Amino acid sequence: MNIEELRDYCITKKGVSESFPFDEETLVFKVMNKMFLLTNINKELSMNVKCDPEKAIELREKYSFVLPGWHMNKRLWNTVNIEGSISDQQIKEWIDDSYNLIVTSLTKKLQNELLSM
Repeated sequence: MNIEELRDYCITKKGVSESFPFDEETLVFKVMNKMFLLTNINKELSMNVKCDPEKAIELREKYSFVLPGWHMNKRLWNTVNIEGSISDQQIKEWIDDSYNLIVTSLTKKLQNELLSM
């Protein structure tokens, strides 16, 4: 997966916006204005994704390319260095998990608004 494929996958999700709120290199994807993925467009491809705390630890133990979230709450975020040994399907699964964690944390009002989009 490359940065264009990552972006294309993220923006197809319902209620997603993209922006550069921190600098001109850090692309942030939000659902209903809540971050679910960050990536740096000028470095080797990696992504920060939100994760269930127990699963976050499990993934770090299982995969050498999954690290505690860089500049994020390390209990809830993982940095995934996307390299040749990880499938696009696995990347999409982790993006979906992050997106879904944010959606389930939204207020009922925002969830209903998202459903009606």
